[in-house]
Amino acid sequence: MGETQPISRSKGRLWLVIAIVLGAVAIDQWIKIAVATSMELNTSVAVTPWFHISYVLNNGMAFGIEWFSKIALTIFRLIAVGLLGWYIDRLLRRPETPTGYIVTIAFIIAGALGNIIDCVAYGQFMPDQNAGWFCGKVVDMFYFPLIHNGAGEVLFFRPVFNFADSCITCGVIAIILFYWKELNSTLEKTEEK
Repeated sequence: MGETQPISRSKGRLWLVIAIVLGAVAIDQWIKIAVATSMELNTSVAVTPWFHISYVLNNGMAFGIEWFSKIALTIFRLIAVGLLGWYIDRLLRRPETPTGYIVTIAFIIAGALGNIIDCVAYGQFMPDQNAGWFCGKVVDMFYFPLIHNGAGEVLFFRPVFNFADSCITCGVIAIILFYWKELNSTLEKTEEK
């Protein structure tokens, strides 16, 4: 009876990971499709003075950073998700790994997958894009102009981002704040094998 508990716990955590990834990707894609099909590109709707829904297309990484060609970036994202999938599989095999840590990795995977879908398919199917497979732009929409100078220019927070970016950012921040030791110990155990 004692041997079945780790297996059932592992299966329960696997289902939790699947639910988080599928749920977060579904929410992300629903928001992106809703924005892209109901708003004109480069338009914005002020929900409050400090929160806007702004439809923009992002050709690069998070917050518009461009380091690689579009195809290279998409391939990098696919490899990163593959490595994260391998890593979370290893975590699920270790009953001592905190469930919270596994949840943070699941959110990072979900965010990466959400943006991969944009890159792979949106260039072919979404309005305002005609780039083809693997060259789509990421749909961004959340804009928080929190601090302005005397001339009304936004000083903080300028980037426009999406739900997938939020999943990645929150997952990374949670690791830094709460799971730094788990990250180090699991990476050390992975290197030993």
